Amino acid sequence: MSDNHFATALVIACILSLNSTIFLAVSIGTDVWFEYCNPLPPENISKSPCDELFRENTNEDLYTEALYQWNGTIGLWQRCITIPENSYWCEMVTKCVSFALSDQFMEKYNDPRNPNSGSDMIRTYLWRLQFFLPFVSLGLMCFGIVIGVCICACFSLYPTITTGALHFLAGLCTLGAVGCYAAGIELLHKKLNHTSVPGQFGWSFCLACVSAPLQFMAAALFIWAAHNNRKEFTLLKAYHVA
Repeated sequence: MSDNHFATALVIACILSLNSTIFLAVSIGTDVWFEYCNPLPPENISKSPCDELFRENTNEDLYTEALYQWNGTIGLWQRCITIPENSYWCEMVTKCVSFALSDQFMEKYNDPRNPNSGSDMIRTYLWRLQFFLPFVSLGLMCFGIVIGVCICACFSLYPTITTGALHFLAGLCTLGAVGCYAAGIELLHKKLNHTSVPGQFGWSFCLACVSAPLQFMAAALFIWAAHNNRKEFTLLKAYHVA
């Protein structure tokens, strides 16, 4: 009976682990973490701000204004807007600009419009952590999968406990990334006095939010399976000794 419980818990934990890994990978690879919703029709918007989005070393306030005016989206590593391909507004095309690696580690300023306003250390580290933590989480999950193969090979308790611990750490990293991103976006809008800007967190952000509890549930099942199996093994050993 204990073997059945152990195997069932492992199967469910592996399914949760696989789903959370897929959700997190898709979340990292897409840009719809936050999407702006400008109520103005496109024909009433000047096209000049969107040019700022495609310039190198564009200030935060400039590309944020472009994203807002053109209903853009911003993710962990790129920002996108949908603009007309020609002056007749017949066909809309989506254009994206990726953040360079150096952009991920640039200092953020107290006033995003003024580079001489001093460093905003809170926003600087929030930005760095929101980029770094999801990849750490994904790496821990992949390492946990390798350990999971060892579980199937040797049917041992220790790989199960280690896999559970890795999933728990991955869940903390994912949760931290989600929190850092949300806090960073809110602080940026506050600095730019855009607290009433219409926008919402997108489906990429939601996938990351879903991934974290799945990782915690998988961790709990892995650790429970190891603990339960060890307890059954201890009782069985005591029975044979007696």
